[in-house]
Amino acid sequence: MNPFSWLRALFRASVKAKLLSLALAPLLLGFPLIVAVVWYWSNTSYHQLLTYKVGSDLVTAHEYFDRVIRNVGISVEALADGHRLREALERGDRLNISEEIGHSRRRHRLDFMYVLDAKGRVLHASAAQPLSKANSHWPVVQAALKGKSGSVIDIYDGTALDAIDPSLRERAAINIVPTDQAAPDSRTTEERGMLIHAAAPIFDAAGKVIGVLEGGMLLNGNLDFVDTINAIVYRDGSLPLGSKGTATLFLGDTRIATNVRLFEDERALGTRVSQKVRDFVLNDGNTWLDTAFVVNDFYVSGYEPVLDSFGQRVGMLYVGFLEAPFRTAKENTLKMIFAVFAFISLVGCAWSLKWASEVMHPISLMNRTIVRIDRGDVTSRVGETGSRDELGRLAVEFDQLLDVLAEKRNELQRWANELDGKVKERTLALEQANVELRQAQRQLVTSEKLAAIGELTAGVAHEINNPIAVIQGNLDVLREVLGAQTLPVEQEIRLIAEQVHRIRIIVTKLLQFARPGEFAGYVEEVDVSAVLADCLVLAQHHLIKRNIEIIRRFGATQWVSLNRHELQQVLINLIVNAVQAMPEGGALTLETADWIVGNDCRGAVISVRDSGAGIAPEDMAKIFDPFFTTKKTEGTGLGLSISHSLIKRYGGNITVESTPMQGATFTVWLLTEPVYAGEEGH
Repeated sequence: MNPFSWLRALFRASVKAKLLSLALAPLLLGFPLIVAVVWYWSNTSYHQLLTYKVGSDLVTAHEYFDRVIRNVGISVEALADGHRLREALERGDRLNISEEIGHSRRRHRLDFMYVLDAKGRVLHASAAQPLSKANSHWPVVQAALKGKSGSVIDIYDGTALDAIDPSLRERAAINIVPTDQAAPDSRTTEERGMLIHAAAPIFDAAGKVIGVLEGGMLLNGNLDFVDTINAIVYRDGSLPLGSKGTATLFLGDTRIATNVRLFEDERALGTRVSQKVRDFVLNDGNTWLDTAFVVNDFYVSGYEPVLDSFGQRVGMLYVGFLEAPFRTAKENTLKMIFAVFAFISLVGCAWSLKWASEVMHPISLMNRTIVRIDRGDVTSRVGETGSRDELGRLAVEFDQLLDVLAEKRNELQRWANELDGKVKERTLALEQANVELRQAQRQLVTSEKLAAIGELTAGVAHEINNPIAVIQGNLDVLREVLGAQTLPVEQEIRLIAEQVHRIRIIVTKLLQFARPGEFAGYVEEVDVSAVLADCLVLAQHHLIKRNIEIIRRFGATQWVSLNRHELQQVLINLIVNAVQAMPEGGALTLETADWIVGNDCRGAVISVRDSGAGIAPEDMAKIFDPFFTTKKTEGTGLGLSISHSLIKRYGGNITVESTPMQGATFTVWLLTEPVYAGEEGH
């Protein structure tokens, strides 16, 4: 039999079926259909509105970024067009040229500015760029040599930054933070720098290009830049519902300037974008306008590629705002709409059932209710029966029982949800407590080990001093009593005395390592260049044994405060180590310079560079550890450790850079005024 024919027969023969269909149609058909339409429409409109919003925000950020790049170019072009610079260049007046480019660089907050000749070679530099170095390989410089000004984005590696100014390389370096969903990368530091690179031609009176003015601004760590973008794009009141706007500049897939927070007060510098976004924007050259996971939450995000002067995609510009407040508002609105629809549908059904109950017999109503409940419709009720006898009261009690069961079921569900939430909160709290406990245990174990090493070292050194004194005293008595009779064994006695003296030196280094405070001297202002020159004289006997070329570059003008003898000890140790690293001879380069950070002079920098075999990569992390040495037949391994401790005592630092088979460079960083333990660090 055809099912439709059977249904038609049922409706024709049963008023009950017709009334039930009339009552249940809005709930079973209309409400799900309305819910589906509203859900689809709201999700589509929600996504389109947020995408449009972040797209317009990205356009605003792009325009500001372009304006910043153009402003750097305008600043360089304005100076290049000035008659004072042109006249100074034609006269070859180096002093006026240096004053002009130095003043302009500071006024426009540029990190370097060069004057190039008509072949693109550096004639005058405001930084440490070597003169006569050709910069004509940059497209923006090539365009300027042809008479066209411009400003672009260019990427400088660590070596290029160091050639401009060593402090620029230090400012550009950003530690890479492991980030969820990012592409695999073995690097731990991003040493490249993203710069706004500008160049403008310098014309003579006849309109011929006689030179080029080149300048640049480092964007790594430029927090003012991203904060300004964020203030322009997401000014107060532009984002409702408590959402927060963010802006970021990427070098590759690494954040080099951002106001996204990793923790409460720490910016997420060095974190990386997800691999999905990286492939879409950097690899494929597309603009991302969609939700994306940013560091620790989902943001409505806009990413666009940043191109350098060679047309390569070298970074990304990002703006976005927190999605959670918008998503919560959408869900709450939909819930409210669905609740209203459900309420209206239920009221309509209840009203229809009320009228049906006046027509149908109470038993028929209860039977219908039982059948519907048996089929899974737990919201069904008998309703008003129109009867006041036992069956009417039974129907009323039956409805009340169903209501109680529904309430209990809802209450149990609510308790289950609350219990799940509390379990999750407690679990997170316990995990955090375990992490803090493990950290405290590690710190305690480390402190106890260091204390034990110090006590053991001091004790051993003290115990060794006693037999050394006895040996030395008996040698003196032996020489005094035997006199000329010691001549046959004079060589052996001399060797014993030398080894005793060597033991004394080792004991002294052990004590200095175990109790550095007992060896501290008075502090005075010293000229680091003069001290380095004195150390070169004191170490002369080491130098004459080998074919060593001495290269001096003493450029420091800033004096520093520390103990002169301790500084001599450190520098002599570094010079001797450098000489020993060149057994076949080589070049020993000694440099001093002022320690410049931004526009402030913090102190002085001393560099000792050798041309030996360098330090193995696996030894770099242990080079300042006590008792670590690469000299298998000599040395105690305390020289660099003590030197490092002496410099750190005054708030300074010693760093090392080495390339295999190209030598090593030890750099001593000294503050003008020392910062001791317990004071604020630098």
